Amino acid sequence: MINTIKKAFYVLSLCVLTVPAAVSAQLSTGGYGSGLSQSTIWSVIQRLMQWLLYILGMIAIIAFVISGLIYLTSGGSDDRASTAKNAMVYAIIGVVVALLGLIILTAVNSWLAGSNDF
Repeated sequence: MINTIKKAFYVLSLCVLTVPAAVSAQLSTGGYGSGLSQSTIWSVIQRLMQWLLYILGMIAIIAFVISGLIYLTSGGSDDRASTAKNAMVYAIIGVVVALLGLIILTAVNSWLAGSNDF
């Protein structure tokens, strides 16, 4: 019990100590011409999420193509055909998740920006 309280105290202390650094990272102190990006943290996170979603979508589509090839070359083997079907289902789920993630990210961004465009 005491170890759990100590761990919670350390985590809370770490959070309290890092919050000022996180807040001051958003303040603009000039810095023009320093080569650093002038974009906000939210736009950096948004671009990172879109990039990751695009990568996830490409991987899912590649997995779908590979599972289709496995299914075509199964040659009547029930084990390989069922493996290929399962891989196709998971690849389709991956594509759907990637597209839903992109749609949700775009919707939240437009809602937070206050625009009616979606």
